[in-house]
Amino acid sequence: MWTNSCVHRERRVFAEGEEVGPGQHYKPAQESRWVRRIPISAEDGIIMDYAPQDESGPSDVYEEEALLKYLNRLPGPPSLRELMPELLRREVEVAISKLGLLYDKTYAWDIFSDMMRSQLLCTLPNADLPKHFSDTTRAILVDWIIQVHEVFQFSEETLYLAVHLLNRALRLIKVSISGLQLLGVVCLFLAAKKEECLLPEVSELCYLMENAYSKKQLLRMERRVLTGLKFDLYHCPPLHFLLISASIARCSDKVVWMARYLLELSLLEGQCVVYLAAQLAGAALRLARSILQEAPSPDGEMAWCIASSIHIGSEAALLSIMQMMAMAAARAHTRETRATFIKYSTIQTLHVSMHPALKAAPGLLGLSCPQT
Repeated sequence: MWTNSCVHRERRVFAEGEEVGPGQHYKPAQESRWVRRIPISAEDGIIMDYAPQDESGPSDVYEEEALLKYLNRLPGPPSLRELMPELLRREVEVAISKLGLLYDKTYAWDIFSDMMRSQLLCTLPNADLPKHFSDTTRAILVDWIIQVHEVFQFSEETLYLAVHLLNRALRLIKVSISGLQLLGVVCLFLAAKKEECLLPEVSELCYLMENAYSKKQLLRMERRVLTGLKFDLYHCPPLHFLLISASIARCSDKVVWMARYLLELSLLEGQCVVYLAAQLAGAALRLARSILQEAPSPDGEMAWCIASSIHIGSEAALLSIMQMMAMAAARAHTRETRATFIKYSTIQTLHVSMHPALKAAPGLLGLSCPQT
């Protein structure tokens, strides 16, 4: 009664055959112009096309008019490319939550968006080193940092931050060859202060350098580095992009460990400092899949397509990174800088550094394999 209290009784529409009272008028209901539901063909929940009408006849005039009006209001069936942002957003939220990178799923996409933006600030304009320094010298220092990092059992984020701080400090602070080791341990110390809960004593760090430097020298170098970096210790590690992409792509544990190994080898390559974190992660994951040649799962290709959309940049840049990683992996067992090779030869890492296909990895990219 409440719904009809403000409606004039004579305006009521009676159904055909219903008895009409005095003072009331029968008004036949107008024929609905939407006489048929528009069939739509779909596949896996994605609209692919609008199916044609099967029937035809004089009464189809209204149907065709309704169909045209309906289609004119629609932008057309969404393609997979248009649906990709929403699919990616959903997969990123699930991946970040699964990896435990945050506690509230609500902010997952905001955090990921900030990662994509901030990685632009973490690259260097070029790979040039100051005078008297070479890529070999830098690689030896990074290899030593990896060994110290293993001694203290720091997190992987600490290692990537330490090497990033080292790359920046080498270009901002005047350091002699004799002070390189001190600079390296200070960068690791600062990274640990940002990422770790438990820190080593300064005396322990001096001991690892065979007491070649005093506590006072170490703390003085720490102040120099912080001043040179303007106290900016932020870094967006490529490891996070790798883990997110691997989770979205439904990669196996072996592929993930192989990609992590290749990504850590890139820390030794001075030319990799100019690439974005997402590019490094994408190259490592793609090369790992090529090396292991695992059979794809039924939904693997679709998942990989979504994960690949994270890896921004040109195909040429991705191929250049893959070539550097492949060459580094092929000769890792023969180099003096073998800390990463040993680290990933354990049972916990599935012995990925000892995989026989790594020696032929450059051949997958059309490169000649180094002589062993």
